Amino acid sequence: MFEDLLRVVPLDALNIALVLALAFFIGLEREEHKQHGAGYGFGGVRTFPLIGLVSYALALISPTQLMPWAVGFAVVGGFMLLSYFHKLDNDPTAGLTTEVSALVTYAIGGLIQHELYWLAATIGVLSVLLLELKKAMEGLTRLVASNEIVTVAKFLVLAVVILPIVPNKELTRFHINPFKTWLVVVAVSGVSFASYVLQRLLKKRGGVMLSAVLGGAYSSTLTTVVLARQSREDSGSRPNLFAGSILTASGTMYVRLVLLVAFFNGALAAELAPAFGALAVFAGLAGWAVSRWPHGAGAEPPSHHEPKNPLELEVAFLFAGVFVLILILTSLAREYLGRAGLYSLAAIMGVTDVDPFILGLAQSGAAATPLRIAAPAIVISAASNNVIKAIYAYAFADRATGRRSLALLLALALLGIIPLTWL
Repeated sequence: MFEDLLRVVPLDALNIALVLALAFFIGLEREEHKQHGAGYGFGGVRTFPLIGLVSYALALISPTQLMPWAVGFAVVGGFMLLSYFHKLDNDPTAGLTTEVSALVTYAIGGLIQHELYWLAATIGVLSVLLLELKKAMEGLTRLVASNEIVTVAKFLVLAVVILPIVPNKELTRFHINPFKTWLVVVAVSGVSFASYVLQRLLKKRGGVMLSAVLGGAYSSTLTTVVLARQSREDSGSRPNLFAGSILTASGTMYVRLVLLVAFFNGALAAELAPAFGALAVFAGLAGWAVSRWPHGAGAEPPSHHEPKNPLELEVAFLFAGVFVLILILTSLAREYLGRAGLYSLAAIMGVTDVDPFILGLAQSGAAATPLRIAAPAIVISAASNNVIKAIYAYAFADRATGRRSLALLLALALLGIIPLTWL
């Protein structure tokens, strides 16, 4: 269809039409802003299309030389500078948004002449969105504390700065790959960070059950301890609510584990998904039902737990060290103790943090740890983790909540080992 159109309409005519459309789109937004604002405002529905056309013309007459187009950019930039100084004379707090928009419009003309249509259209549409969403983004700065910006920066350091420079090769007889090790850190941090952001955004909109769901995606063990302590502060008035929420958090753990394993080993995740999916659904529905039993119905109290920032660089390096250590222990157990030794290690690892052990198995590959061995080990580790959470809940909660949580989590642990019969 496009080729048929080119037989009738020259390509330059279509390019000029696209330049006019995008530049007019930006100019229309600035025209509206100028009409609703007070004082001087640069450009509008005529000026911005003209800037785009000048850029396209200069790029067209110098297809192999950048200098004429660059000189045009400098001239337009000079006019924008004069416009901004004039604006400052009337309003010392004036912004530079309109002038920068004009430079973006100039760049769009050159991109279209070089037939970079997708890039030009994307820049044009995003520019209008950024201009129109001014109030929403300024409101966001009042909602996002400065330490949250630091949190995002830390995640970018983990994922964008450190990960690309880590060597991607296997070292030692334990086949330790630094890149894959750090990729585990990024994956776990990413899931925890997403849960943390949701908890921060919804902290005033949800009660105990929502905190359990989001906390389970972050750390079901930590969430169990927090909810158990909250139940004691609640004077034991809602034991079913807290016990059901603790069970739901452990159900979320199964979803989290499948997602993390799938990131590194799709075959292993597919092997675990049916069993872990069923356990997650059961724990979620049972937890919700328990929370609605007598003494659990009614309006939920807001969660008092302030989620902790999961992105501390020291913690990330510690996690990487623990992951390597557990990877070595797993390899030694598999080599010298066989399947029984690996399963024993899985039960022990469940008492601590299951992520390093489970992701170590996910990365080891089918040659080192076949699916028929890795999948049962992960099942044992998750069940063992539910047992230790049952003990934590009983120890930290009030008596009524503790007894209910102990029974529910032990029942989930028993159900969690049933998949061993067919895995």
